[in-house]
Amino acid sequence: MESFDDLFKQFPGSDRFAFPGNVKRVSAGSGGETLLITGSEKIAILDCGMAFAAGRLIENLKHELNGRAPDYLLISHTHYDHIGALPFVRREWPDIITAGAKHAAKVFANPKAIKTINALGENAGILYEGAVKYEVPEEGFSIDRIIGDGDRIVLGEEEIAVLETGGHTDCSLTFVLEPCGIMFLSESTGVLEGPDSVHVTILKSFRDSMASVEKCRAYGAKYLVSSHYGMMPEYYNEKYWESFLSTTDDYKEFLFGLFERGLLYDEIMEKYAERYWDDRRKKEQPKEAFILNAQNVVKVFLKEYELIKEKGNQGA
Repeated sequence: MESFDDLFKQFPGSDRFAFPGNVKRVSAGSGGETLLITGSEKIAILDCGMAFAAGRLIENLKHELNGRAPDYLLISHTHYDHIGALPFVRREWPDIITAGAKHAAKVFANPKAIKTINALGENAGILYEGAVKYEVPEEGFSIDRIIGDGDRIVLGEEEIAVLETGGHTDCSLTFVLEPCGIMFLSESTGVLEGPDSVHVTILKSFRDSMASVEKCRAYGAKYLVSSHYGMMPEYYNEKYWESFLSTTDDYKEFLFGLFERGLLYDEIMEKYAERYWDDRRKKEQPKEAFILNAQNVVKVFLKEYELIKEKGNQGA
């Protein structure tokens, strides 16, 4: 089976995992990314990937930590491929401070949400590795420190600025490592797949996602790191925003056209799957996760379509 990493295309002469500063990729397994940020005084982990790869992730972290303990685990959002291994990491380092959005704490307090996270994680383990046996610790899905716009996590001479960037989820956060200016984007502003290819993942709010693009773009970070992809070359920064907005317009044109035709919900979902459930997606995520995301994308764009229509009717 083609590896998950092979689904992404490199920019010529660029290494998407060559991060500036003391940032290192420590990901384990397919589909879940984890970065280790080592400051002059403290250490932060950014996301922790999926449960099925937790053992290997902890091995990778221990190798890089060289006997030290991480101080923070930063949560970009609460989807299974970003936080599935959280209980295992917390069990290994009980004193670690998990930092995430206020809504993330609500998600972790919801037994139904945890059940969904674990089920999707199991399906991912089957997809990527055939079958993986593991038992998720009963405790561990929790937030110790609520963070949001304007907050900063001090690692010594380095600080991580926090930006609330909704759209993908209500708990999506973007982080910027200063003073080197590395922005770790949330999925509210897309997932880069390679040169001139951005995947739109607006699952909660179209307008929040557009506001997140404006906020991140205006920040003017020197380096952009796309969730799942990694580093993009500096010359591509502005092109990235243009590509995301252009791709979003393509989604709008496609879905708005279906809404205009008055198709039933099931028909719309069928058309959506025909267009977007391709060979690449089959290797990238379980069908259950694709369907769940597709349902949310359709709902978000339908709401935006209805708002535009209502505004047009009021202006008539």
